[in-house]
Amino acid sequence: MFLNYIAYLLILTYVIYISNRAYHMLQQNLYNENNRYLKWVWKNKKNILTNLNLYGIVFALFILISNNNTLDQFFLIILMSVYLVSYHKEKNAKTLDQNKKPLVFTKRVKRLVVTTNLLYLIPLIITIFDHSFVEMGLFITTVMTSFNYLVVYIALLINHPIERSIYHYYERQAKNKLKSMKNLKIIGITGSYGKTSCKNILADILNVKFNALPTPKSLNTFNGLMITINNKLSKFDDIFIAEMGAYVKGEIHRLCELVTPQYGIITSIGTAHLETFGSRENIQKGKMELIEALPSDGIGVLNKDDPWQVSYKIQNKCKILWVGIDSDDVFVKASNIKCQATGTTFDVKFEGDPKKYPFTTKLLGYHNVYNILAALALGYTFGISIHDLQLGVKKVKPVEHRLELKKLGQFYQIDDAYNSNPIGAKSALDVLNMMPGEKIVVTPGMVELGDKEDEYNRLFGEQIAEVANQVILVGKKKTEPIYDGLIAKQFDKDKITIINDVKEAYTILNSLKTKKDIYALFENDLPDTYNEK
Repeated sequence: MFLNYIAYLLILTYVIYISNRAYHMLQQNLYNENNRYLKWVWKNKKNILTNLNLYGIVFALFILISNNNTLDQFFLIILMSVYLVSYHKEKNAKTLDQNKKPLVFTKRVKRLVVTTNLLYLIPLIITIFDHSFVEMGLFITTVMTSFNYLVVYIALLINHPIERSIYHYYERQAKNKLKSMKNLKIIGITGSYGKTSCKNILADILNVKFNALPTPKSLNTFNGLMITINNKLSKFDDIFIAEMGAYVKGEIHRLCELVTPQYGIITSIGTAHLETFGSRENIQKGKMELIEALPSDGIGVLNKDDPWQVSYKIQNKCKILWVGIDSDDVFVKASNIKCQATGTTFDVKFEGDPKKYPFTTKLLGYHNVYNILAALALGYTFGISIHDLQLGVKKVKPVEHRLELKKLGQFYQIDDAYNSNPIGAKSALDVLNMMPGEKIVVTPGMVELGDKEDEYNRLFGEQIAEVANQVILVGKKKTEPIYDGLIAKQFDKDKITIINDVKEAYTILNSLKTKKDIYALFENDLPDTYNEK
């Protein structure tokens, strides 16, 4: 009996240790929003259910069905050995694994930890009151441990009513706060890519004259917006800029019900999150929900060079301000665009004004010019002078991990690590192409593109071959389509390096021997949910 309880305690200690990985993946998969966590579990089932887990179940089953005390003791010792070995392997794996985005122990996660641990304690509690349940309890605990990721999911379901009540409380608080701020201008920003860049650009420009509060970092979910409104928004703010992200149709509409924007900007309509939206048409309708949600006296800012924005039939009677580079008949138009390593210069013409005004920015790439044009359209409408708009654009700071140029050791990094997509990746390659010296691409490829994912990654490989001198692929399995695209364009195999961890790329780049400057484009940095073990 004593050994049985030692085994219980050993398994429970092991459970507490390994559950952090499940909490981490649940958090990164937005607490199973749109079944993201369950899909991840199914996709990674071979890594989750290891042979050691299965051995534990087998030996616990032997203990359950055996009536021989000597054999029971023998199998108990083996069972405990299995979990000691498992614990040792997990500890070593965690020492080597430096997560890009670590688990954050929010109040929600702490509640989840309590519920998960209670589930594991149930068999032990029954055993304390009924000694005949010892072997069965040990077997149940072992099975639960082997399927730990599903036990954490069950804990999530149990906590759901509590989380919903907390959720609704903070939702009401946020809505009431916005209603009380009668003079607050609220701007919504969405799109397939460029949302965060556009938000930060807009905030930097509007802050020349107003107090504008943008949602911090990439907090673009319902929870993120609630947190920002309740904790950050103050009576001193004139403008609230809400970045809005979505994985399925209807999400932007729901965010608009919370925020009630009077102004809206659509950055782009591309193929990001095609897997969850299901089709390009669903992405188009999902993003345009922002414009449809504006009041009739509101203002929407759209890109006339984007055929998916132009082709959408808007049902709302709100005012639309078009921006563009290639298109005429727009409210704000850019021309004479010149990109170089230090930034971008361009001229801007405003509707009704025959003059062209020069603008300078530290930002790189044509897509950032589009983001600036959208910000200029609203800034101009809000009464900011052209001189102040020029100053604002000049002061715009590069956004972290979005075509951010920086010197790291012996090479220049063009950091475009955040959330790659086909159009954004092509724009990043265009930026790399204008750089002098040795051009290198470091990438794990693009994800969440549905059944088109391999096709887009193969095309990406072909595009890389036209620009890069060398390529570093992160993750052999995931980057096979990129590799195929490179070979299809007869790219030199000796110039392709495949690694498992992006950190290895920094060592490789700093060890290269060349008289030229090295420019390395880091295109996308997949979250830990995509790690190849």
